[in-house]
Amino acid sequence: MNGREFYAQDASARASWRLAVLMGANSRTYKFALGQSLLEFGRHGQETVPLAELAVAYSFSIVGHLAQSPQAPQAAELGEKDFLAVAAQESAATLDEGRPTERLVAAAVRSMPTMVMQKFHNLRGDTAVPHTFYELAGSGRQRVVRLTPDLLRLAQSEQAVSLAAELGARWSIVESSFAAGVGRSLVEEGVAVDWDTLKITDKRRRRSVTGIVESTVGFQHGRCLICDEVLVLRDAIAVDHVFPFSLMLRLGSVGSWHGPDLDALWNLAPAHAACNGAKSDRLPTQAELARLAARNEAIMQSPHPLRRTLQLTLKSALSGLKVSSWAEFLRAVQTAI
Repeated sequence: MNGREFYAQDASARASWRLAVLMGANSRTYKFALGQSLLEFGRHGQETVPLAELAVAYSFSIVGHLAQSPQAPQAAELGEKDFLAVAAQESAATLDEGRPTERLVAAAVRSMPTMVMQKFHNLRGDTAVPHTFYELAGSGRQRVVRLTPDLLRLAQSEQAVSLAAELGARWSIVESSFAAGVGRSLVEEGVAVDWDTLKITDKRRRRSVTGIVESTVGFQHGRCLICDEVLVLRDAIAVDHVFPFSLMLRLGSVGSWHGPDLDALWNLAPAHAACNGAKSDRLPTQAELARLAARNEAIMQSPHPLRRTLQLTLKSALSGLKVSSWAEFLRAVQTAI
């Protein structure tokens, strides 16, 4: 599934936002700081934001994350004028003061228009998302950022909290992929699932990366896999085994289970807790399988490490069988059952 097909499933500003946040390339984490700031100003209904004011929120967010995790690949060479280099130099003073230093804000004001704000709406291959969420106007100290009606509606919608959580989860995943050692294992081996915490973890070090729900629900357009209605984070949400995990135990008790691991990311999907409870251990419907296939194809368009996790599943989870798509994979699992 490419970006156009993902958007066609839900031709809305929400899908454009998710394309930008979940599927865009990640050589730095700038777009996450910008997206977080846009949602915050949009939530308050602020249609026009001075660039310097947006730069304060943006740079403070970067510094807060920089104190905990790398915001660029470890191999990246940063010049002394690179914004991340300035942020690192100004980090201690910024955190002490509780707001960005003047030098840091000035660096953000200089770099944002020509870097992150030019790239936020773009996907890999120089294609742009169908909706835009801001535009720059004015010049010099009078330069402002005008938030579009689409951004304001998103930031004040019932899914606003979910969109912010998805952005945070993606940011955490990208940070982990940038970290030395951790990133290498994530890219090579993919991620695992910790059922005690409902977290995605690094397989090698068993370190928590982010939540299963927050990291995957955006690829389902924020919808329950079972009923296909919107999931809101204030709802009771479960992580559903689309093919019930009990199959492995049931079939293993009378012979052996030759299918893939049903406790892995490919088979897990956020759903309403009530829908999940009613589904119990029944097999998935064709509609549910179609939604799972589409969700997994969408994840395959995202940068590492979720994509790598599903690549490894397609490559080796079905012994002796090569499959090229998730629809084909899921049919093979049904046949195994």
